Parts: sequence; C-alpha cells; structure tokens
Amino acid sequence: MLNPATRRFDAEWTLSELLAAAPRAVLQEALAALGGASLLETDGRTVLGPDPTAKARRMPLGSEIEPLGYLAADTGDAPTLRAVAALVQLALRAEQRYRMAAALHQEAVHADYQALQEKHAALQESEARYKALAERLQERVQEQVKVIETAQRQLYQAEKLASVGQLAAGVAHEINTPIGFIKSNLTTAQSYLDQISGYRHALKADARSAWNTLALDEVLADFAALLRESHDGATRIARIVADLKGFSRVDNPEQEIADVNEILRGVCQVAASQVRERAEVVLELSPLPSLRCHAARLGQTFLNLLLNAAQAMERRGAIRIATEHRDGLIRIRFADDGKGIPPDVLPRVFDPFFTTKDVGQGTGLGLTVCSDVVKMHGGRIGVESAPGRGATFTIELPVRS
Repeated sequence: MLNPATRRFDAEWTLSELLAAAPRAVLQEALAALGGASLLETDGRTVLGPDPTAKARRMPLGSEIEPLGYLAADTGDAPTLRAVAALVQLALRAEQRYRMAAALHQEAVHADYQALQEKHAALQESEARYKALAERLQERVQEQVKVIETAQRQLYQAEKLASVGQLAAGVAHEINTPIGFIKSNLTTAQSYLDQISGYRHALKADARSAWNTLALDEVLADFAALLRESHDGATRIARIVADLKGFSRVDNPEQEIADVNEILRGVCQVAASQVRERAEVVLELSPLPSLRCHAARLGQTFLNLLLNAAQAMERRGAIRIATEHRDGLIRIRFADDGKGIPPDVLPRVFDPFFTTKDVGQGTGLGLTVCSDVVKMHGGRIGVESAPGRGATFTIELPVRS
C-alpha cells in the first residue's frame, strides 16, 4: 500500500494508487450492477473488474481533458454509466483529498521537526559554548582567588612586621635608657678605680693623709651604689629581651601552656615608651588558670589593641586592662577613655583593609589579625563604644584541659 507520507501533498496519483485504499467492495457492487463493468488506467490496463470487450463503452473518470482513468461497460445506457462514473469519482476524490491532507500534514510536521532539530542543535551548541565560557571563568576566578590569598598573606605578614617594627622602636628606647646609665656608671667606676690606684702609689707617703685627700670612704660607698644600679639596669635589659623573645615566635605553630596575665605584663613592658606619653596603663589582673595557646600571637593581639587604644587618645588619658575567669572563659578587656568609635564605623572595625587612618598610616589589617588570632583559639572578640566615651574591646578565650 502506498504511504501518503512519502508523497508531496500536491503530487499526482494514478488510478491504481487511489484504488489501493478506496472502498473496493462498494465499487465492485456498482460495477457488477452494470453487468460486469471495469475500471481502466489511461493506458487501457484493467484495474478493477473483468477485461472489457472491444465494443464496451468508456466513460472518462475525472477531467475529460486529462482523465484519471475510464469506466468501461458493455451494457447500460448513458445516464446509468454517468451515475456510476460519478459514484466512482466521489470515492476517488475522497481518497485523493485524504492523501493530500495526510501528505500536507506530514510535510508540516516534518518542517516543524526540522526546525525543532535545528533549534535543538543551536541550543546544544550554545550550551557547549556557555559551558566552555563558564569553565574559563571558573579557572580565572580560581586564579584570582589564589592571587588574592597570596596578597592577603603578604599583607598579613606586613601587618606582623609593622607590629614588630613598632615593638622594636619601643624596645630600642627601653634598652637604650638602662644601657646609658650603665655606661655612665661604668665610666665613673673606672675613674674611682683610678683614684684607688693612685692611693696605692701614695701609701709610701702619709697613708692617712692620702686616704682623706682622695675621699676614699665616699668613693667606696658610691662605687657600691653604682654597681647595684648597674646590676638593676642589666636585670631590666634581661627582662625586656625576654619579653621581646616571646614576640619573636609569632610564626611558631606549636601551642604552649602560658599565663595570660604574664603575657599582658610583657606587652605593657615592651610598649611602655610608646604608650606612656599618651595614656596611663592600669592593670587590673585577676588570678587566671593556665591556658594552652599560641602565646606569641596572643601577645601580638594584645599589643595591637594596646597601641590602637593609645593612638586613639586625643589627650592623655587612661587605658585599663582587666582580666577575669568565669564560666570556663578567660576574659580580657581593653578599655580606654578616648574619643570613641563613630556608630557608622563600629560594625566594620574587624573588616579586612578597613582603616580610618590616613593613607600610608596602616594596612587596615590590625584588628582583622586580632580577630583571626582569637578565633584560632576558639574564642571571640567584640567591641563596645559610644562617641566621647571611649571604647572597650573584650576577648573571651575558652579554657581547655
């Protein structure tokens, strides 16, 4: 059977093709009523019914100019032949229209399917293009993240070096002061020894007179005092150097058992020269349990908070550092009576790179580093402030066994 889907809707069909799906039983009854009429192709081949005789009359089916086929019958008058031909033509036209409609529908569906395939192909191509673009963007984002992380590490290191630089300036001042009077005392001690040496040479003369003339009683008493003062100065230098050594272990990943109060005392000692002109530091330290921690990093954090409080002073004031142990937490408070922090700035003080200082005066990472160090220890840091009433930074560190 011919598949109408394989032909164009405007294609021409032969009589055999149309009769293949036409109601043959109805047509055969109509032909039999004429005494054995037949349907012929245009070339004379019999399609339905017996082969006609030479005397059979032929009635064109379809257009008389270009008939589709013929109705041939030996009997029946002209009106009967025309009636049967009309019946056959109706059946053929119905089949022809069906085939045309089927072909037209198939062509429309095929066209839609082709368009759908083209759109699908375009969509797949677009998806592949966007996927490749997304992968390239992802690679670039990852590269930029690495660049930012590297820059952040460098800035963090710069902040550490800035803290060490501030520390070094204070330490240099603290060390120079005792070294100065130690050197002066030693110079004086040398002159005293010269006097004693002169006395030794004078013993050959009047010893008593020489002793009194050289005032060796006063020399010996003063010499002993000079030695004590020099010893105290050397002890002070040793303590400052010990405090400085604690800060030199900032990058040591190992934790140790430390006393938070002692860390605070060391910080105040090494920062004294930078703070004393701006503020009086008041320590209110309560007894605390030992804490397993990165002592050097906590020291850097305390130093940053202390120096920040001092730098915020517009006039000389006080900075109170208090500690307490309660509910399994060690709390450290840095409270100053400076100008305070504006409300619009307060929520951002721990943000990376945020600073209210002039360009070149800070990296904007000081308090960020403080926050990171506290979080590293499982703690938290917060700030309270009101304009004109100073600021209080509070650190809470959990005490772990």
